[in-house]
Amino acid sequence: MIKTPMTNARQISLRQNGNANKLDHQDRAFHDWYRFVLSFPPHLVRDYINDFGLGSESVLLDPFCGAGTTLVESKLNGISSFGVEANPFAHFTTSVKMDWDTDPDLLLSRSHEIAETALDILRRQGIDDETSFDGNIQDLPLRQLSHEESRLIISGSISPLPLHKILVLLDCLKKLEKEREYRHLLLALANVLVFTASNLHFGPEVGVGKPKIDVPIISSWLLKLEEIANDLRNVAGQAYPYAQAYFDDARYLDKLLPHSSVDAVITSPPYPNEKDYTRITRLESVVLGFIRSRSDLQAFKKGLIRSNTRNVYKNDDDDHWIEEHPEIKRIAGEIERRRIELGKTSGFEKLYGRVTKLYFGGMARHLAALRFVLRPNARLAYVVGDQASYLRVMIRTGQILAEIAQSLGYELVRIDLFRTRFATATREELREEVVILRWKGRL
Repeated sequence: MIKTPMTNARQISLRQNGNANKLDHQDRAFHDWYRFVLSFPPHLVRDYINDFGLGSESVLLDPFCGAGTTLVESKLNGISSFGVEANPFAHFTTSVKMDWDTDPDLLLSRSHEIAETALDILRRQGIDDETSFDGNIQDLPLRQLSHEESRLIISGSISPLPLHKILVLLDCLKKLEKEREYRHLLLALANVLVFTASNLHFGPEVGVGKPKIDVPIISSWLLKLEEIANDLRNVAGQAYPYAQAYFDDARYLDKLLPHSSVDAVITSPPYPNEKDYTRITRLESVVLGFIRSRSDLQAFKKGLIRSNTRNVYKNDDDDHWIEEHPEIKRIAGEIERRRIELGKTSGFEKLYGRVTKLYFGGMARHLAALRFVLRPNARLAYVVGDQASYLRVMIRTGQILAEIAQSLGYELVRIDLFRTRFATATREELREEVVILRWKGRL
């Protein structure tokens, strides 16, 4: 395998930069409307837009588009783009961040009308949104999630009073559900729900921190909408290229996108680990109505690459795509041997070997379908990371993904180092890499 890293200076800089994956202040516009903790940074997308020589005639695809970082950067750089995302809230986020035609003044006018209505309701209930409540919360007529909705979110995700305020504001907001401004108003509320109102912390796993008994909701929401409105004002009247996000499964792109329509791919798929990616957006997905039941949750999990044991199903067959791959067989076998040696017998632990094969099989299926939508000489960048989540068995994700791609007719150009992360379980530095491929144009 050919491994050609970035220049030494660039590589050293990334190794030493603990903020390599964080949002730079100058990149706040549009990206910061809502951003997931696992999102890759806009500057990384720009690096590969420049490296690939993309311009106004190019079409860029992100088949795992998440919160839309690639699509936003494409639009800012005058490049048409497609995105594909199977998480309903993530798809909503990307779609809103692509909508720059909403009137900022009307957006703010609507928001203040809704805010006054919500504040009036709260006052009549004895709640001042700007002053911390110092009475007995048990005496308040607090709104709650349904029993089924409560079971879907992480216990302790949000305290009763902040949740009540969010639900009151959401009810007022729904009166504008058919208006153009509604989606921007709702995305701002999602931002406040997670980053102001909730007790969640991200780092890299999602968890619950110190409870916030009371926080100002309405003013925080209006402040976020001021930011959104300012971004919209800055692009008002300007022409920007086409951008569209599809709510679909990245393993079946040949049935979704026009054939021979894409010049480049910049993306970060899930990594093979025991991280349930749906937990990262669970609170906002449930509270805002994108998921209402376990059947809703299961339905969208089935559209995801099988990267963890909590979205593996009996009829899954993606592993057929990599049955003869020696390294994947070796890793799966080693995981199973380690499981038996350690006496691990839970249902999830018994799936560790299988989910590894399903993950790489799903990526193989994705890359196979992708070939039909790529133009000859299309360039691809896949941000992936080494993993040792399954009983400390090392999985060199980038190297294996590169081998799979080569078996499907792609050319491996190089593998760049993005950053390293220290794994406490194995006491090793894990590489986060960008696998650079080229599609020659022949099946």
